Amino acid sequence: MAPATDSPKSDRAPLAVRWSGRLSLTPRILAVNVFALALLAGGFFYLDSYRTRIVDDRLAQSARELKLLAIGLENAPADRHDSLIAAYARQTGDRVRRYASDGRLIADSFTMNAPRYRLRSPEDEQWRRHVARFLDKMVDKVVSADRPPDFEEPAIDRASAWPEVVLERKTGKPQSTNRYAPDRTFMISAAVGVKDGSTLLATENARDITRTVRAERLRLGIVLAAAVLASVLLSLFLARTIVSPIRRLARAAVRVRLGRAREVTVPRLPERRDEIGMLARALSDMSHALRQRIDATDAFAADVSHELKNPIASLRSALDSLDRVERPDLRAQLMAIAQDDVRRLDRLVTDIAEASRVDAELSRTRFEPIDLGLLIEKMVIAREARGVPRGVRLAFARPRKDVAVVLGEEQRLIRVLDNLIDNAVSFSPEGGLVQIIATVADDQVMVSVEDEGPGVPESEREHVFRRFHSVRPEGEAFGTHSGLGLAIARSIIEGHQGRISIGDREDMQRGARFIVHLPMALARDPGIASE
Repeated sequence: MAPATDSPKSDRAPLAVRWSGRLSLTPRILAVNVFALALLAGGFFYLDSYRTRIVDDRLAQSARELKLLAIGLENAPADRHDSLIAAYARQTGDRVRRYASDGRLIADSFTMNAPRYRLRSPEDEQWRRHVARFLDKMVDKVVSADRPPDFEEPAIDRASAWPEVVLERKTGKPQSTNRYAPDRTFMISAAVGVKDGSTLLATENARDITRTVRAERLRLGIVLAAAVLASVLLSLFLARTIVSPIRRLARAAVRVRLGRAREVTVPRLPERRDEIGMLARALSDMSHALRQRIDATDAFAADVSHELKNPIASLRSALDSLDRVERPDLRAQLMAIAQDDVRRLDRLVTDIAEASRVDAELSRTRFEPIDLGLLIEKMVIAREARGVPRGVRLAFARPRKDVAVVLGEEQRLIRVLDNLIDNAVSFSPEGGLVQIIATVADDQVMVSVEDEGPGVPESEREHVFRRFHSVRPEGEAFGTHSGLGLAIARSIIEGHQGRISIGDREDMQRGARFIVHLPMALARDPGIASE
């Protein structure tokens, strides 16, 4: 038994996607859509850079504002220094400390005013804060954000306990630093020197930065969650509308291949007007054509068997009788019968082989432009040169050159026309006229062959195109024709996308009229441009 799916290796390139070769369409569609959403999730990287810019701006702002305080202290009397520090702390919300040149703490805004911020312990907060901090950690890990050091109040509050103060005194330039409070909010600190040798230190619990970033993250998360949900639902819907009908078609195709059922109905999906519907109808038509071809092959095989049995039985009878007959005249008669049966068998085998390979050869043949007018003219001249039986006359109304041009295979078309002319001549009376006409109408080339014979009854006009069906003129010996000529002609014409039929003569006189319609070759057809 053949494998379920036959696919040559060459079919895998160049469209093969090796990483997804083992995945069905549903996860592929879902993966593609979710991948697109992953790009949207890259917004979290933007949030990290957004947070960094806010922190950097706040650090620079804290240093500038503290520098202004230092200038104010330098220009104010000493007795007003503490009041300036207290006023500054009230306006900015910072905790401002002043260290003497020897490192001692000489002023603290928290002792002058009520504390403007209080460091919160995570253990004392609600579960929502824990979730928020957990998400902070996860986002920081995903975006590989640099983690600032933790903020701790020194046990002994001296200038040496603060790295930014030490660095400011070493470089003489304002310094600012960012740290994490215990609850992962930002601690912004800045150190600025005063001309008298003291140093100012401002610390701020910038909780607003954390709130702003978390609010933006929440909005982005809501948008992302909604987009993911919509994408998943749409992906599943899309997969259902694609995968489900394809699976139905695949199951039907497997049943057709196995051939266990006489008739397999391939769903045509008439409600689908997309490529899936086109595929379904193409497969349905293909399976129907395949079934017709199989039925035709079975019928052809049965007809061949039946047609071969008669001459074989006659030949066997003649040969069996030959040994028992001694009279020379009877033996000669039996030999004539045997020779006639052999010729009939040879004719049958030749026509059967021709009929069986017509379709296959036409499917592989490259069609070329053929001027039917010129072709028929040459055939009529050659036939008249050989002589036409019983004085039958041939008349051909030739169209203008390059008018009745079709795409086809010349020898096959000659076979059809020769068969039709032979048929018309054989049915024509003594001295009759066979008229051949080639015309063009509606992008079709029409060739008609008329004779003055008895004609074909309407009830027989389709039957004569069947294989082994033969209606011969009176007086013709039985077995002279195989009954395959018109069947082969129809196969050839249909292989050229045309049609052949039988009708009455246009002048309504006695006789038959065979009509062939073939599509006219157009300028856009392959092969025409090269002429």
